[in-house]
Amino acid sequence: MDETLGTALHRWRDRLSPADVGLASRPGRRAVGLRREELAELAGLSVDYVVRLEQGRATSPSAQVVASLARALQLQPLERDHAYRLAGLLPPPEGTVSTHVPAGVQRMLARLGEFPVGVFSADWTMLSWTPGWSVLMGDPGTRTPKERNLARAVFAAGPTGLASWPVLQEDDSLKPALVADLRTALVGYPRDHGLAGLVEELRSTSAEFARLWDEGAVGPHVSARKTVVHPQVGEVVCDCDVLTVPGCDIRLVVYTVAAGSADAEKLEFLRVTNGAHTSRA
Repeated sequence: MDETLGTALHRWRDRLSPADVGLASRPGRRAVGLRREELAELAGLSVDYVVRLEQGRATSPSAQVVASLARALQLQPLERDHAYRLAGLLPPPEGTVSTHVPAGVQRMLARLGEFPVGVFSADWTMLSWTPGWSVLMGDPGTRTPKERNLARAVFAAGPTGLASWPVLQEDDSLKPALVADLRTALVGYPRDHGLAGLVEELRSTSAEFARLWDEGAVGPHVSARKTVVHPQVGEVVCDCDVLTVPGCDIRLVVYTVAAGSADAEKLEFLRVTNGAHTSRA
C-alpha cells in the first residue's frame, strides 16, 4: 500500500513525546506519541483539520500548512521534502528562504520555554516562539504570517508590530540594520520571489525604507537594547541579541535581562503569572 500524507503524519506524530516538543506530560498518560490535539496546537491548526488530514479527507493542504506541520513534527530536511511531495506540492527550491526550523533548534526552544526567544527566517518572518516571548511581547499567534514579518511591522505606516504593547529602542540602529540584512538576504536568495516582493513592497510603501535601501548598506542585524512597556509590570529593559543558525540561515532573537535586577524580577513575575512553560512551533 502506498504511503499517504495522513499515514506519514500519524507515523511522525507517534515517534514524538510531549517532552520532545516542550509539552508537559500528565500523570497516567497512555497515548503513544503526540495526540492530534497537541500536534494541532503546535502547528497552529484546528484539531478537526489535523483529523481530516490523517484520514485523507483533506487532500490539498497549502505549502504553509505543510511547513507548519514539518516544524511541529521536527522533521529532518528529507522528511520535510517527502511531506511536500505526499501533499502534491514541490519542496521549496534551492535559492529560496527556508522556513524549516531544524529539530535541534526546536528541542532547544522546548528547553528554553520560559525565556523570550523568537525564531525568524532570513526575510524576518517569525516562524516560532517560546511562551516566554508571548508573556513579554504578547502572543504572535494572533497575527497572520504576513503580519509576523518584522521588517513589514517596523516600516508600516499605521500602528502595528510583533509586540502587543510598545517596545522602545535606545538608538536608531534597528531600521538600518534590518534594511542591510534584507539586502544581504536578497543576494543570498535570488530565486525567492516572496523576498523580492517584500523588498519592493516596502520600497513603495515606506519612504524611509526606500531611502535606507538606496544608501546600499550591507550587513546583519545582530543586537539592540530595548525597553518593553508591559501593561502588567511597566518598563522591562532587555538586551536583544540575534544568533544565526549555521547551515539554515535561521535567526534566533533572544531577550535577556541582567541577573538580580528589577527587570529580572518583573520578567520572573510575568513567567509565574502567565505560565511560560512550553514552546510554540
